[in-house]
Amino acid sequence: MKSALPQYFKKIFDDYKVLVKVDPTDYTGIELIIHPNGKVEKTEIVFDEEIFEDLEEDAFENCSPLEFNLHLNGIG
Repeated sequence: MKSALPQYFKKIFDDYKVLVKVDPTDYTGIELIIHPNGKVEKTEIVFDEEIFEDLEEDAFENCSPLEFNLHLNGIG
């Protein structure tokens, strides 16, 4: 059984980082794209039930809620 708490993931690309928050109860979430200049793009997303398999297949790693929220609030 999946936790009802949001889950956080990240992947680092050549010159940017993507962080994802997924609420497993309704598959809503937020994607953050962190650019090299520090700019943060935020997109609210409704995922499908296969999001966890998709993230694993795309080599996303678990990340901490703290890291995600620091970037979300422009502190990271």
